Amino acid sequence: MQAIVMTGTGGPEVLVAREVPRPRPAAGEILIRAAAIPVLYPETQLRAGAFPMATPPPVIFGFQAAGEVVEVGAGIAADLVGRRVVVSTDGSGSYAEFVCAPAQNATLIPDEVSAEDAAAAIMSGSIALTLLNTAKLTGSETVVVEAAATGVGSYLIQLAREFGAARVIATAGGPAKIEHARALGADLVIDHRNEGWTDELAERAPGTVDVVFDSIGGTSAAALLPAMTPGSGRMLSYGWLSGAPAQVSAAELIPGGLTLTACAGPAWQQRADGARTDILARVPALASPVETTLPLDQAARGHELVESRRPLGKVILRPAATA
Repeated sequence: MQAIVMTGTGGPEVLVAREVPRPRPAAGEILIRAAAIPVLYPETQLRAGAFPMATPPPVIFGFQAAGEVVEVGAGIAADLVGRRVVVSTDGSGSYAEFVCAPAQNATLIPDEVSAEDAAAAIMSGSIALTLLNTAKLTGSETVVVEAAATGVGSYLIQLAREFGAARVIATAGGPAKIEHARALGADLVIDHRNEGWTDELAERAPGTVDVVFDSIGGTSAAALLPAMTPGSGRMLSYGWLSGAPAQVSAAELIPGGLTLTACAGPAWQQRADGARTDILARVPALASPVETTLPLDQAARGHELVESRRPLGKVILRPAATA
């Protein structure tokens, strides 16, 4: 079968198409024929060496795939064969025509949802649902969604009102993403590429922001505190597109009675995993999550696109066997 092997850490060129043996499911595993493989932003960071790989290279790369179950290992019900699922691997192996994964990491795809849309939505959408549940919105609150045109942010905009937001302020980078955030439902969009965007937000919503969904991190997090509602404002920090987590101290939070919740770690991820079935059920009512579909052997190009941050939707790899 064809697979993409990460030959070392570095640029996208370390992802190389090779012919490798088809895997067999061990006890507790399933084997799927992959139809759609999402290129995830965290994967680009792992490939570049920002974080250690669970299995050092050379290794078949990738963490998620959607497709049809073709074989099950010992202890797994045979009636799963023929069902469509999205799977998460234990750290490698999804950039391939056939993918093995623990059966407990599989989520059934509803009949009305394509494999491509399921693969594109499951990670970002499940995180967005978990963030909204954590925020405990009241029905009258203003929220700020950072980096709102793509990924988790795009789902936060679309779902925020259902979960109790009265007003949605978004940030996005550049005209195309600003327009897309508006189309997704944001009431106000601020360009976070502009110097002083945090001051602009504080001026346009002084002391009235109840929740900040913070994916940028860095020094901008503290700069947003003056915009937050005294006594009840809360920041949910789940990313650091700036390159560093939110640089906020207790001394900065305490005077305003504000809180910061770290949305990360194994317990957090377990909660997000539990939202996967829920987000797949919602996919037909949401904006199409897929922007670009590439052949599996163009995985390096997929990484280039994701790292450029230009796409408004997900980049999906499609094995030749399902093209």
